[in-house]
Amino acid sequence: MADIQGSYDDLFTAVPSALSGLLDDGDVGGSVAVFVDGEPVVDVWGGYADADRTLPWQRDTITNVWSVTKTMTALCALVLADRGDLDPAAPVARYWPEFATAGKEGVLVRHLLSHTAGLPDWDGPIEDLYDWSSATSRLAAQAPQWEPGGAAGYHSLTQGFLVGEVVRRITGRGLGEFFAEEVAGPLGADFHIGLPAEHDHRVAPAVPPSSRDEDYAASAPGSSSPSADGTAVRVRDGNSVAWRRAQIPAASGFGNARSVALAQSVTACGGAVGGVRLLSRAGCDRAREEQFSGEDRRLGMPVRYGLGYGLFGNTLGWGGWGGSLVMIDPEARMAVAYVTNQMREPADDNRGLELVMTAYDGLKGLRA
Repeated sequence: MADIQGSYDDLFTAVPSALSGLLDDGDVGGSVAVFVDGEPVVDVWGGYADADRTLPWQRDTITNVWSVTKTMTALCALVLADRGDLDPAAPVARYWPEFATAGKEGVLVRHLLSHTAGLPDWDGPIEDLYDWSSATSRLAAQAPQWEPGGAAGYHSLTQGFLVGEVVRRITGRGLGEFFAEEVAGPLGADFHIGLPAEHDHRVAPAVPPSSRDEDYAASAPGSSSPSADGTAVRVRDGNSVAWRRAQIPAASGFGNARSVALAQSVTACGGAVGGVRLLSRAGCDRAREEQFSGEDRRLGMPVRYGLGYGLFGNTLGWGGWGGSLVMIDPEARMAVAYVTNQMREPADDNRGLELVMTAYDGLKGLRA
């Protein structure tokens, strides 16, 4: 069996065993963390940080978690809402006046957070993703593709710029800076949106699925063609230095399972972790207020969206392209995170869910 490093409670032995099994099956590397009551009961890692399998995955290895980043962006919005600085029911134009063009006067902040704003597609060059003002100006000029709030279509890349610009207008800080100063810093979470160069040596680049190369591009689970609507993002784009440096708050967050689970334990534990309170309990509950339930026009499957999170029964969370995932269970006060550099085809990837189920097996013993 593949060697697993780290620590775990004996009741959760199945979690590192499952990670070992994934590595035995050919995955390059990854990490898993389970936090209960804001404390780690699993914090393990294994495999390699590079496709050539020459650099072991270390305790502080980080990788791009793609759309798991959206949960961090949502947390920033929830913090501002809890402080009374952001009203999710307000028009976006209250904070971003230039947005009120081309039929977007009725777009509310909660529409941005729930993928119902009608601006799901990035139709500009990849390079504009790396320029905040270019990206946000492009989106401000677009017309919605449907009546805002009337349908959902996954805003894969655009959501982060839309929410992030609202955050910037309110605070005067970029989303990455706000997250670093108000969330990651106080918690001690090793997660970055806009990665400084000094962390480059810790990055595990994304490894495309077997039989694919770095031109492998993102596609929705229900779609057979990459990015049928809008510009395709390729693995080579995500592995570029430009992507690391940019603030793409829907998709360019870098961290490991420990940092993801720690940050999202805030929503699992009523707003406070390790003596640090970021949200009131009511502020946490706001994340689970259903904004949309039905068929997602881009994902081609039924979804339930809260304020910035996907809703799954009593749990909330989200996954990223290639396999990384976070699941939050407020009733169990548990957060489970899986972070990997090994991408798999979306239709064939159940790794994160399998690890979540093994975490629940441990939780039963812990609560017995």
